[in-house]
Amino acid sequence: MQPTTAVPTAVSRAPKNPIRGLLGWLALCFVAAALGGLASSNAAGFYAQLVQPTWAPPAWLFGPVWTLLYAMMGVAAWLVWKDQGWRTAHAALSLFVAQLAANALWTWLFFVWHLGAVASAEIVLLWLMIAFTAWKFWHIRKLAGGLLLPYLLWVSFATALSFAMWRGNPQIL
Repeated sequence: MQPTTAVPTAVSRAPKNPIRGLLGWLALCFVAAALGGLASSNAAGFYAQLVQPTWAPPAWLFGPVWTLLYAMMGVAAWLVWKDQGWRTAHAALSLFVAQLAANALWTWLFFVWHLGAVASAEIVLLWLMIAFTAWKFWHIRKLAGGLLLPYLLWVSFATALSFAMWRGNPQIL
């Protein structure tokens, strides 16, 4: 007599404590935000010194926008994790974590180390990672992919702004 093996179902893949999972994904996103926040603690002063394009937003806008985006990112990752679990969605969730690290790195490159060219190249890589993550999330759960679209749009804008700041400030960046 051979033992029977159960076929995994969505229910068996579902994490045991989804609320704790949500808090964990939100915490991970806000840890990345805090790491970027450390680098941007003097960003407002530095940002004010830069020659800016006419379409550059005021410095105060970045905090509220990023707070909302990080919350949406955490919910998106949680939805994927909740639906598929870490093992099944390992590639998508690993890519999500990698783009979070790239996100935090950009702030250090630009605001602390004043490496405008490197920051501009890195943000293009970040954009590609976000786009691929959104695509992977979309195929797992459409809402999760959709929640990353405002982030992708904001980073699209930030990419143009980063490039314009670098090109307009060769003596600083």
